Amino acid sequence: MTNSPSRFNEEEKETHRGPERPHRYAYNFYKHILNKKRYNRFLRVLGPGLVTGAADDDPSGIATYSQAGAGYGFGLLWAFPLMYPLLLTVQESCARIGAISGKGLATVIKENYSKKWLYTAVGLVVVANTLNIGADLGAMAATTQLFVDLPFSLLAILYALLIVLLVVFVSYKAYAKMLKWFALTLFAYPLTVFLIEQDWMEVFRSTFTLTPTLSKEMVYILVGMIGTTISPYLFFWDTSEVVEEEIAQHNKSKIGTDAKATKRFLRNLRIDNFVGMTLASVTAWFIVIACGSTLFAAGITEIHTAADAARALEPLVQHFPNAGFIAKVIFSVGVIGLGLLAIPVLAGSSSYAITEALGWKEGLHRKFSKAKGFYMIIILASLAGLGFNFIGIDPIKALIFTAVFNAIASVPLLFMIAKIGNNKDIMGEYKNGFLSNTFMRLTFLVMLFSVLVLFYSFAVGM
Repeated sequence: MTNSPSRFNEEEKETHRGPERPHRYAYNFYKHILNKKRYNRFLRVLGPGLVTGAADDDPSGIATYSQAGAGYGFGLLWAFPLMYPLLLTVQESCARIGAISGKGLATVIKENYSKKWLYTAVGLVVVANTLNIGADLGAMAATTQLFVDLPFSLLAILYALLIVLLVVFVSYKAYAKMLKWFALTLFAYPLTVFLIEQDWMEVFRSTFTLTPTLSKEMVYILVGMIGTTISPYLFFWDTSEVVEEEIAQHNKSKIGTDAKATKRFLRNLRIDNFVGMTLASVTAWFIVIACGSTLFAAGITEIHTAADAARALEPLVQHFPNAGFIAKVIFSVGVIGLGLLAIPVLAGSSSYAITEALGWKEGLHRKFSKAKGFYMIIILASLAGLGFNFIGIDPIKALIFTAVFNAIASVPLLFMIAKIGNNKDIMGEYKNGFLSNTFMRLTFLVMLFSVLVLFYSFAVGM
């Protein structure tokens, strides 16, 4: 391919000599200009936002969205147009904080606010992440039991050890690059949706028409959907990974030093954030539709096991022998692959928060020997989450409970993020503008209102 530019020039010249080869010229223009340059440049832009978006649809997310579709059909689709701009706003704000300050979220809080704020933020994210890790490990173990007759506890332990070894001994960038391919299994849900005859007018009416029916069960699932979409670990992870990205691009020499965030870097961050959060939201929307079209339509309104959740994908492979088995394989690869991707994000998020609060060396760009405390916290967070599986909680219920707890923990954290983003001493000319302030405050109020309604529903038993 080294001679392709000259060949392109020859063909361009030949095309201009007469009208006989216009299609050839158009083909080469697309191949050499659009494909080679713009597409590759676009892929290079994608980074922390894409990984964060992929991790957002972790096993807890899959289970919560699946239960929403199974329990209420299309009845909760209206939540997505409301959650999407809020998710975009929060993650853009977190990424911008990391880019401008050159520091992780916990460090920014430590240096500019009281210890009470710091300990509250770190405590909330660590507890939420530990529960999330445990629930994801449990889901991976329960899913594996669809194929192998091994004890649940043994499988959970094996997955925890595998993840710890991979995080410690393999570069996370290489590890994430490999695991992002597992996220492709989520496309099974859109494919399933298009294979089933849909009343698309009803789908879009349900999506863009606010039709809440308040009950304790619906509020619980709705809060879980919000919590698994806008989660505490995403706030800390995205901020710190942007700092790591700045180091990789030589916008700063190391963590703790001043950043030199260029306008191009910030523009690329917004593109990366937009792509990652859009993919996460659209995929989640399709999961609800797929489960509503299959499980809810078949009268299966409660997901008790991984096998129940996998049945949503059976229409995708119904023309194959052993369709149920193939559906389980697709579902399992997605849950296990995304669990392997998300758990290091969860554990890493906790580790960033704690090490920044303590002033220790941190960062996945460092080797284990250079940041032992950082990696030891990742190991301990993974093991603590593992312990969550030995207290007898049902794996599927644990996933949804984790999503609900994430929503509760997000409320004070969102208040802090809004305050930081609007602090001129920290953000300078890049502090929140009118739109950012409006949507950040709206996100905080929506999360607060949802959690208060949840507490009220349990208090009065509605």
